Amino acid sequence: MRILKHILAYLFWTLLSLFIGISYMRLLLGVNTVSEEGLWYLLHLFFEIGMIQVGLWVGAAIAICFVLLDVLYLRKKLKNNPKKTVIRLAALLTITVLVVIVHYLLEKVIDVI
Repeated sequence: MRILKHILAYLFWTLLSLFIGISYMRLLLGVNTVSEEGLWYLLHLFFEIGMIQVGLWVGAAIAICFVLLDVLYLRKKLKNNPKKTVIRLAALLTITVLVVIVHYLLEKVIDVI
């Protein structure tokens, strides 16, 4: 039962990370202003699919980093702490900021992506 509880907790944190990744890409790309009518529909569809696909990859990077940090470090340190969830959320947001900085450096500064 304890293992199932851990799996469900990590599933929640992973889904939250994926949502944060998609939200970051939405913030980065902005609103889709392409018309949905005629031949422009294909471009509109590519924009939406691209945003979701890249956002999922960014969210997966955030989730992997968070789960590794939680399994290897946070779980032991937060065993009897009443503010476990708040500290984990702060760690998730810190990892998100680090991933966003790395993404910015790779895309704009080094021009690899």
